[in-house]
Amino acid sequence: MNLGTIGQAAGLFAVTNIDDIVILALFFAQGAGHAATTRNVLLGQYLGFAGILGAAVAAAFGATFLPAAALPYLGLLPLALGIRAGVQAWRHRDDTEEERSAEGGAPGILAVASVTFANGGDNIGVYVPVFATAGTGGMAVYVVVFLLLVAVWVAAGRFFATRPAVARALSKWGHVLLPVVLIGIGVLILVEGGAFGL
Repeated sequence: MNLGTIGQAAGLFAVTNIDDIVILALFFAQGAGHAATTRNVLLGQYLGFAGILGAAVAAAFGATFLPAAALPYLGLLPLALGIRAGVQAWRHRDDTEEERSAEGGAPGILAVASVTFANGGDNIGVYVPVFATAGTGGMAVYVVVFLLLVAVWVAAGRFFATRPAVARALSKWGHVLLPVVLIGIGVLILVEGGAFGL
């Protein structure tokens, strides 16, 4: 295994997924105190990232499951989840932090996977030419490194969400930040991709 390729893969993953740490921390904050949170976030992140990798690998070999014109519309997924989370936050706006924590529950695996995949549309665009030029062996190295780093990213998100100062802030504001971040991601994906003629 070429150390240079491993380093390049790690760098590419970090650059294209830095925003995911914030989203992961928000998911961990949403599910604070619930036993299934870590499992759901980890499985959801892997499921969503596997979709990103599958699409990028297929496109590197010349097959595409989604036409390029459809990619911007993936922004509708986090937008819908953000609106849903915003409605929930509004309904429970007068709840105490303890009540909010008790009612919140662990984030769903599919919700995490949907946000991960939708937020990865730009990743696919970056990964395809890299994979296409890396050859089969190089592509395999990238995929293995990326899959290992997903676990590191989830651990980092959990780490940040459990730091006392961050945990207090997320406990107080996470119910507001999560919908804002998800809606922002959705709108950004739609606008940058030119969906609906934007």
